[in-house]
Amino acid sequence: MTSVLYDAPGPKAKARNWIYSAVFVVVVGLALWWVLATMADKHQLDADKWTPFVTEGDIWSTWLIPGLLETLKAGVIAMVIALPLGALLGIGRLSDHAWVRVPVGAVVEFFRAIPVLMLMLFGSALYVRFSDVSSEARPLYAVVTGLVLYNAAVIAEIVRAGVLSLPSGQTDAAKAIGMRKGQTMVYVLVPQAVTAMLPALVSQLVVILKDTALGGTLLALPELLSMNRQISANYSNTIATLVVVALLYIAMNFALTTAASQLEARLRKSKKSTGATVDLTKVADAGVGGGAGGGAV
Repeated sequence: MTSVLYDAPGPKAKARNWIYSAVFVVVVGLALWWVLATMADKHQLDADKWTPFVTEGDIWSTWLIPGLLETLKAGVIAMVIALPLGALLGIGRLSDHAWVRVPVGAVVEFFRAIPVLMLMLFGSALYVRFSDVSSEARPLYAVVTGLVLYNAAVIAEIVRAGVLSLPSGQTDAAKAIGMRKGQTMVYVLVPQAVTAMLPALVSQLVVILKDTALGGTLLALPELLSMNRQISANYSNTIATLVVVALLYIAMNFALTTAASQLEARLRKSKKSTGATVDLTKVADAGVGGGAGGGAV
């Protein structure tokens, strides 16, 4: 059996694939065995390194839960601000008016090109010099500022790509019934583009949650990952603590993606879905001046 894309493997090719798979499994197993053996030699698998997370509630009440809540606080605040701001910037990039499209495009490309950590550090320096924000709240403000500026620029490209992924007939139909360009964008294109944008948007929201760890590394934000230092200093269990922290990050992001998947499934069942999706890798390669096509405002 053949396909338009490739020929079905024959008996020899199938045998080679089985051999390659077996070799890969053996190599991965040996690597895992080496890691565990090294950890055992360093006493990182001893019970006293792991049992505090089960037997002692102080670890959770003093460090892990407060760090988790701080991570969620910074992430949720950044999401709430970045999503509408990114949507506005994305719609602005689709404008037919150059005086709107060009400045918005410059803003998006500027903040998308700067590392988010640099934006956090710059925000912290600004709050030190030009505001009355207390030293306790300054790390949170700086982290949220950096996350909002960077992710709003990325979300703007996701929105632009989502709208442009719709069939041109949607815009033509709206024009045929006398809708203005702004009405076409708000009532026709954006609602349908939501399902196309949702997977890429969820990926970016996961990035926001994970990037809060940058604030704990350099700005002393008491988020989840930064609690590793305090726990390790008290229990000398760095590896165990990092594993537990990683599992908490996985649980957070899994809950976010699960909720988004359920929402996407509902939206795709509705009449507003076109079945299109946005590729985040293509969004990253989008140019400054592109996307002034159908559905402009």
